[in-house]
Amino acid sequence: MKYDYLIIGSGLFGATFANLAKKDGKKVLVIEKRNHIGGNIYTEKIEGINVHKYGAHIFHTDYKDVWDYVNSFVEFNRFTNSPIARIGNEVYNMPFNMNTFSKIWNDVFTPEDALRHINEERKEITGEPKNLEEQAISLVGRTIYEKLVKGYTEKQWNRDCKDLPAFIIKRLPVRLIYDNNYFNDRYQGIPIGGYTKLIEKMLEGIEVKLNTNYFDNVEEYKKMAKKIVYTGPLDEYFNYSLGELEWRSLRFETKVLNQENYQGNAVVNYTGHEVPYTRVIEHKHFENNDSKKTVITYEYPVDYQKGMEKYYTVNDDKNDKLADKYRELARKEENIIFGGRLAEYKYYDMDDVIKRAMESFQKVKK
Repeated sequence: MKYDYLIIGSGLFGATFANLAKKDGKKVLVIEKRNHIGGNIYTEKIEGINVHKYGAHIFHTDYKDVWDYVNSFVEFNRFTNSPIARIGNEVYNMPFNMNTFSKIWNDVFTPEDALRHINEERKEITGEPKNLEEQAISLVGRTIYEKLVKGYTEKQWNRDCKDLPAFIIKRLPVRLIYDNNYFNDRYQGIPIGGYTKLIEKMLEGIEVKLNTNYFDNVEEYKKMAKKIVYTGPLDEYFNYSLGELEWRSLRFETKVLNQENYQGNAVVNYTGHEVPYTRVIEHKHFENNDSKKTVITYEYPVDYQKGMEKYYTVNDDKNDKLADKYRELARKEENIIFGGRLAEYKYYDMDDVIKRAMESFQKVKK
């Protein structure tokens, strides 16, 4: 056994676990099938701008230990996520707040005015919501649902909202204040210099092999380390023996524009069916970059096909039951630690991934 830990994947779970293991004096090897580290938070420089290659990532957390941990590697800026929603030629603030309501209804000036409209429209749904459409209307009313939820959600999932389960939208924030900050978390920001810089610092002094696929030589890799940390797809580890778990994927179209400012905001959501993409990202606004050019990315939700990246779990009854069967198999694997979004078939925010890695390491350390 040449290593204490073989870590498969260099995303946030793998990088956190590797870093903590190295600090504990363990010998670690990280293998990564892509040609770069960082998983989906990888950023690359284009025209001097840190471009989020796999979609917008805004770090936010209420975990002080996680915030202190990431800030021990790089400095974070004071970026506040304040997306806007565009439908046709109308623009609204997100999440739903007094700025949104006062623009939708011209007689809204106070929180009481907004609640009057929302509560009246909520009455349309009686009893337990049977699908996503009814759930959304029961939370925010039909006007907001039609303008800012329906089209975006149907593009995201490629299904009518009436055919989607209610739990997908467990809650829609209704803020009766003039505050455009999307997140409620205490800490929020973007690593100055990009997320790749963060991962590089976390993996400093650790052996990393890129373009290396664990499944090309499984038996050999199993002999190399006392324990394996696996962050790849859960069903792939078991060679899809029980069937394939479903995912939604994304397609990105990135353009360099010869202008300083394209849309005036880092993220603009397109909530109508008149355009096929769900949002446009203007990367320079994440870090107040002063480049004379700008880089924008159109984000298109697509049905997952083999070879694509896996982004969103499809948490319907069929996939949840199948994932539970795979998790049961995973619990029986000796000396294998399954962690992260892919390996647990769960959608995690970045801070939750780091927290899970911290907890996993502390568990095996004992």
